[in-house]
Amino acid sequence: MGQITRPMTHPHSFITKIQHTSSPNRNLLSTISLSLLRYRALYTRASVGRLKKMSASVQLPPLPLLLITTIITALFSSTTAAAAAPTRYHPFKKIYAFGDSFTDTGNTRPPSSVGPGGGGGGFFGHVSSPPYGSTYFHRPTNRYSDGRLVIDFVAQSLSLPLLPPYRSLRGARNNGGGANFAVGGATAIKHAFFVKNNLTLDNTPVSIQTQLQWFDESLRSQGCDGNTSTAATAACAAAVEDALFWVGEIGVNDYAYTLGSEVSGKTIRRLSIATVTNFLEQGLLKRGAKKMVVQGLPPAGCLTLAMYLSPDDDRDELGCVKTVNNQAQVHNSVYRSKLNGLRARYPKASIVYLDYWSAYRAVVRSPGKYRMKEKFKACCGSGDPPYNFNVFATCGSPGASAAAAACPDPSRYVNWDGVHLTEGMYRVLADLFVNGSFSTPRFATLLA
Repeated sequence: MGQITRPMTHPHSFITKIQHTSSPNRNLLSTISLSLLRYRALYTRASVGRLKKMSASVQLPPLPLLLITTIITALFSSTTAAAAAPTRYHPFKKIYAFGDSFTDTGNTRPPSSVGPGGGGGGFFGHVSSPPYGSTYFHRPTNRYSDGRLVIDFVAQSLSLPLLPPYRSLRGARNNGGGANFAVGGATAIKHAFFVKNNLTLDNTPVSIQTQLQWFDESLRSQGCDGNTSTAATAACAAAVEDALFWVGEIGVNDYAYTLGSEVSGKTIRRLSIATVTNFLEQGLLKRGAKKMVVQGLPPAGCLTLAMYLSPDDDRDELGCVKTVNNQAQVHNSVYRSKLNGLRARYPKASIVYLDYWSAYRAVVRSPGKYRMKEKFKACCGSGDPPYNFNVFATCGSPGASAAAAACPDPSRYVNWDGVHLTEGMYRVLADLFVNGSFSTPRFATLLA
C-alpha cells in the first residue's frame, strides 16, 4: 500500500507490512507488531528507543520472521511468562458490509436464484472462472478482482477474518462474526424501477434494500427477532455493538443501467441518494449502529469500460471520461451533504466518509508514486488495442479468446478486467483510506 515512513503507532498502521506477506505468516506478523506496542509501555526509555529503531529498520519480506522473533526475544529476555502472551487488540469484533462488486466477497456465485443473472450466474458467471482470484487466493472466489478487495485489507488490518459472503451463511445460525451482503451488479434503487422503465441492462434483482433484508435475516439468526423480551433486546445489542458497518460504494450501476435511455442522471442521483440515505438512517443508525464507514462513488470515467465506450473528445485533464466523472463528482457532493445531516441527527455515531473519487484520481495523476504503470489498460482482457478490452470478450468469459489472460504483473495495473480493479489498486486505496487523508473524519477516529 502507500509508503509509510513515520513510526507506526496503531495496529491498523501495520497493514502495509502485513499485506506483503504470505497468508501463513500474516498472523504471526500481526501478533509481533501488536506485542511490540503493548510491551513498549513496560520498559525503559532506552528500550523504547531500541524498539523504535528496530521497528523502523524492518524491511519485509527480506528480513526472515525467525530473525524478527530472535531480536524480540533478546530485547525482552527478562519478560515474565504472563507478559509474553499479550492479548490482541481488537477494536471491532465484526464487520457488516454492503455494496456492489467493489465490495462483494462471493455473493455472486452460480447457481444463483437471487444474485446476478437470475438462475445459474448468467451475465456475471465469468467471475467464477480463472484468472479471477489468481494473485492471492490462487483460485476464483467470486471476487471481482485478481485478489483481495479494500474490505479484505481493512479486515486484515483490524485482525479480523476475511468477511464471508452472506449467501454462504444463509440458512445457518450466524455466530455473530459479521457478514458481507454486497452483491456484484447491485443498485441503490429498487430493481422494480428499472423493470418499470424497461432498463434491461439491470440484470441483477438485488438492491441495497435486498441487502437490508438479508441483514435482518442475519439479526434474527442471532436471536434479535424484533420482540421486546429481555433476551431479544440483549441479542440485538450484542449483534450491533463492537461492529463496524461498512457501506461500500453503491450507485455506479444505477447510472450505468440507464445508458441509452430517457431516464436522466438527475433522476438517478435523486432516487439513489434518497434510497441510500434512508438505508443508513432507518436500516442501520436507528438499529444502534455506532461506527460506520460510507464510501463515495469512484471516478468511473477512469475505468477501461468507460474509456472504451466514450468518444475521444470526452476527456478530462487526467485523460478519463469527463462526463462520467463529473456525474460522480456531483453525486458525491450531494451525498456528503446528506451524511452531514445524519451526523447532526446522530451525534453519538461516528460516520466516516471515504473519498473514493479523490483517492482514485490521486493514483491516476501520479501512478509511479504508487508503483503503478498502467492507468487505463485492463490487465486481463481480449488483447484488443488500445485498452486490452472488448466488451464481447471480457476476462474469464466464454467468448474470450486465449489471449484474454491476466497480465504478468497485475500489481502494476489499476484496472483488472476493465470494470473492476486489481488487488494492487485496492491495496493502495485501502492504505489511502485507513492511513491517508482521504477519509472524513480520519479513519482512526473509529478506533477511539
